[in-house]
Amino acid sequence: MADWASLDHEYIMSTYSRLPIVIDHAKGNYLYDTNQKRYLDLFTGLAVNILGHSHPYLMNALATQAERFLHISNFFYNPPAIQLAKRLIQHTIGDGKVYFCSTGAEATEAAIKSIHKWTAKRNDGKDGIIVLRNSFHGRTLGALRLTRQSGIYQDFPTLPITIYEVEMNDTKALKEICEQNNPAAILVEPILGAGGILPLTEEFLQTAQSLCLEKDILLCLDEIQTGVGRTGSLFAYQAYDLKPDLVLFAKGIGGGLPLGGILAGSKLKDSFQPGDHGTTFSPSPLSTALGNAVLDVLIDQKQMEKGKEVADFLWSELQVLQRKFPALVEQINGRGMMIGIITTLDKSSIQNLQKAFLEKGILINITAGTVIRLLPPLTLTKEEVKIFMNTFHQLLTKME
Repeated sequence: MADWASLDHEYIMSTYSRLPIVIDHAKGNYLYDTNQKRYLDLFTGLAVNILGHSHPYLMNALATQAERFLHISNFFYNPPAIQLAKRLIQHTIGDGKVYFCSTGAEATEAAIKSIHKWTAKRNDGKDGIIVLRNSFHGRTLGALRLTRQSGIYQDFPTLPITIYEVEMNDTKALKEICEQNNPAAILVEPILGAGGILPLTEEFLQTAQSLCLEKDILLCLDEIQTGVGRTGSLFAYQAYDLKPDLVLFAKGIGGGLPLGGILAGSKLKDSFQPGDHGTTFSPSPLSTALGNAVLDVLIDQKQMEKGKEVADFLWSELQVLQRKFPALVEQINGRGMMIGIITTLDKSSIQNLQKAFLEKGILINITAGTVIRLLPPLTLTKEEVKIFMNTFHQLLTKME
């Protein structure tokens, strides 16, 4: 049997630390390793596998499109992409257009360019983007300028993009920046993901929208992790009666294949002209066919509603856990199937907890050092919630 860990170390650049399992296949809400051990997947490929693995409806859509064509380039009309764009706009901002790419970082790059085109056309002195401290918008050099985590941007080259940084939920600081400067855009994650699953308050989001309307600033929402049903609505902003000018999306929309993009509202929908921006592989006919299948399952087959019911059950169980172990579980944040469990554990202890879950056949993620990040699929069942919670109780009891 191949020594996959050694081969990985020898031939793949070390940009991630791996968990000590080798995946053989996946089905439903489970991953299986090469020893055929089963793992309940509460990781979902970092919020990608919103409908679990090998969902039969998605597999059928994949096979159907694969028989037609895999790739055709942007020089021809692409029916699956056109259909998906229409549906996304109709279910979100209403008056707008879609730019498709493959990843979240590319969506951020497209957003930066779109904002720049808007300001350049106006030529009225607007400059700069307001972002949140501890936010994450990607690792490419443009996206890196907006990502406000020192461990991520390090000493890489920085682009000359004017950035204003504020603490999350600090409405006073946000107002001051807008009063003292002339920013072009506010870009925020409704729930900070890599920053520790930290939700923005409704007051902060409504204040941002009011400032944007008052001062003609673009309201931009990074829904790369929060979007596509994860928080209980198709996009998280829809729970707060917001009207964004730009929405970034990726991860869950492709059903497991790379797909991302931006939803550009009326102010920005015509900011790009032929030659201004583009990418060879997007919109991928295969990925957009799966995107349509994802919307079919979430909306038409009502899986979003079913997932919300299970998410409510998971939240109620987690609150019981917090009350039982207040010395270990400090706070539970998030919304829907995007949950951050803030612990009092140090990094070593929480890594040991993650390994203990792994031994019990459950995959969890750790972010922001000591926060347990749960990103379950919307196909999670109440029975699987009980399995997870029983294991969690056992492990915390031992730690206590």
